[in-house]
Amino acid sequence: MKKTIILMALAVVFACKEKPKENATEEVAKQETQTQEEPTWTVLFDGSSFDGWHVYNGGEVGEPWKLEDGAMVYYPPEERNKGKVYDLVTDKDYTNFVLSLEWKISEGGNSGIFYGIFEDKKYGAPYVTGPEIQVLDDEGHPDGKNGATHQAGALYDMIAVSEKTVKPVGEWNQVELTINHKTNQGQVALNGKKVVEFPVHGPEWDEMVANSKFKGWEGFGAYQTGKIGLQDHGNIVAFRNIKIKEL
Repeated sequence: MKKTIILMALAVVFACKEKPKENATEEVAKQETQTQEEPTWTVLFDGSSFDGWHVYNGGEVGEPWKLEDGAMVYYPPEERNKGKVYDLVTDKDYTNFVLSLEWKISEGGNSGIFYGIFEDKKYGAPYVTGPEIQVLDDEGHPDGKNGATHQAGALYDMIAVSEKTVKPVGEWNQVELTINHKTNQGQVALNGKKVVEFPVHGPEWDEMVANSKFKGWEGFGAYQTGKIGLQDHGNIVAFRNIKIKEL
């Protein structure tokens, strides 16, 4: 009888000792899974080529875009065919992401960063479908005097910047655009400060569109999945260090 009790006690002791080991193994496996699922950055432009980009409704990237000092630079042509645009778009479509890049605008210049672009011949340019984050010389371009919804960092003509964080013309500005349809959240950080927040779909989004110049535009902001775009607005502009993290 005593022998049986001793054996039972030993069994209980060993069982108690083994259980934490199982929990520890499960915890390590859980941590490994979380690490694997953590989103990582993908380079969209490394400064050496236009791989991964093309001209909207066009083809390979060439003049008037150039590669200079690790940046892609747009020089507007002195003459252009009527209706010809040189906006660049990514080859790949994106839905939920964080986009990070740097831009530098020329004096009196205007450009933009688009997302959710639907590329189709019936749409003449990316801005017809893709909402725009403004790239602007706030002091030198007339749009800078048309309200904070038209200033650098704004969700153009829809959401104004909460504060001015843009750098003087000729300097590099760092922008981080977050679009997350899973949480219905969008935001823009300009030079390290969050300046814009907005919903990305639903009734609030529809109301924003209805109160903007884009009211009644077929397809505008309607595509949750689309291309990233960089605008030809007729002024010299440069972009570099472009990367994306899919959420």
